[in-house]
Amino acid sequence: MSDSETLLDQPRSLREEDRFDIEAVDQWLRGRVAGLEGQPQVEQFSRGASNLTYRLRYANRDLILRRPPPGTKAKSAHNMVREYEIQKALRPIYPYVPEMLALCTNDSVIGCDFYVMERVRGIILRKNLPPGLELDREQTATLCRNAIERLIELHSVDVEAAGLDRIGKGTGYNRRQIDGWSERYQRAKTWNVASGRYVMQWLSDHVPDEVAIRVIHGDFRFDNLVLDADDPLRIVGVLDWELATLGDPLMDLGNSLAYWVQADDDRYFRGFRRQPTHRAGMMTRAEVVDYYCDRMGLKPDNWAFYEVYGLFRLAVIAQQIYFRYHHRQTRNRQFRYFWVAVNYLLWRCRRIIRSA
Repeated sequence: MSDSETLLDQPRSLREEDRFDIEAVDQWLRGRVAGLEGQPQVEQFSRGASNLTYRLRYANRDLILRRPPPGTKAKSAHNMVREYEIQKALRPIYPYVPEMLALCTNDSVIGCDFYVMERVRGIILRKNLPPGLELDREQTATLCRNAIERLIELHSVDVEAAGLDRIGKGTGYNRRQIDGWSERYQRAKTWNVASGRYVMQWLSDHVPDEVAIRVIHGDFRFDNLVLDADDPLRIVGVLDWELATLGDPLMDLGNSLAYWVQADDDRYFRGFRRQPTHRAGMMTRAEVVDYYCDRMGLKPDNWAFYEVYGLFRLAVIAQQIYFRYHHRQTRNRQFRYFWVAVNYLLWRCRRIIRSA
């Protein structure tokens, strides 16, 4: 395995629609982070589809800036203050969180809230392993277990000790999620996607009580994990806490497995894959559920609910993003076929429901 720079996650040039006033950010940041040298070179991590992530590379510091996207946003989404404060509170207890440096709530700087944090240097896995990184079956299995263990570790955090007991609304989380995501889908619906009524009604009719209320990430997957460049089986960072809250850990697992495409999935779902969960050595979704539940001491009565929920929520997220493209609030062409994915995910939900 190589630890060369070519393995590291690299940003790209700024998209024109995502530019901001670099000089204003630099002046604001120098009043809050001491010792910055030189002018920042600014690049963009362009693979994200929600909040925008930029690299601010000073002569002596490598920083990350996070801000919301332009255009219409869901009421509860893209909350920079919440995302910053959750990470700041979690870091002393869950060391995979990046170090938070500064939060800006003054719209006069770039027109929106944003925050700056230390960059976690390492490898981020995308659809396939980066060129130069070779993992055999046993190594892949180790990495898979390590990833699930980081999720288990997060779900085992003492909420009160972390000072995060204020961020959730307590019991009723599962019902709120189904009602909330159903409402978001209806608001973001465009003419070319299915109504989703059957799936939403089934979820509403089968909402279970929470098995526990824990810190949950909301988007825990391989492309939000940072691997040590010198030991790629070791996870050194967990990124993108936009959807983090207090809730049912099984709902969080369902969210993660919505992205978990395995080798024997149908042709379209395999084309939907965005992480290397198809590789020999990776657990199947069923094996992940068994491993996780055994380690957490849980026995879900109806796993189909959590699976359908995760896929439906992913469909809503994709539709919200496509809504922005459909209404020309972004011209990022990677979003132009998201409506197709939405229809497929709803079909997959219906298939699971029929088999449940």
